[in-house]
Amino acid sequence: MILAHLPAGYLTGRAMGARRGLVLWAALLGGVFPDFDMFWFHLVDQGSVHHHRYPVHIPGFWALVALIALPLIRLMRPALFAPACAFLAAIAVHLVLDSVGGGILWLWPFNDQLYSLIKVPATQSHWVLSFIFHWSFLAEIAIVGSAVWVWLKT
Repeated sequence: MILAHLPAGYLTGRAMGARRGLVLWAALLGGVFPDFDMFWFHLVDQGSVHHHRYPVHIPGFWALVALIALPLIRLMRPALFAPACAFLAAIAVHLVLDSVGGGILWLWPFNDQLYSLIKVPATQSHWVLSFIFHWSFLAEIAIVGSAVWVWLKT
């Protein structure tokens, strides 16, 4: 996914009942948070490791974070529990969306295979163009359109 993560975060926040406020902002941030690893990917790793292999793109990593963080937040800062849930839910949606054509380590730590629903072949000079001109890009357009529609309705 290229364009759909922020709108998907918005839709996640709205699905959790947020119209504005910290819960919605947490969902927006969670929707794009895993892709902050692109800074490391480009500036440190020089693209040597697929960024979907970094911890922030591994569902097992986030399961451990949730297992530890959510009970602590609920106990120590209950007002932040709903935003934390929105943040983690939007991250989960991000990982599901990345599973469409990008591949995610769903079975980590048991194996290191990237799983995706479809393969997007390298048909263009740049990988972004290959994704944009692939039929699966229609899913991104649908997500963006849905988010715009929900936003305009409110």
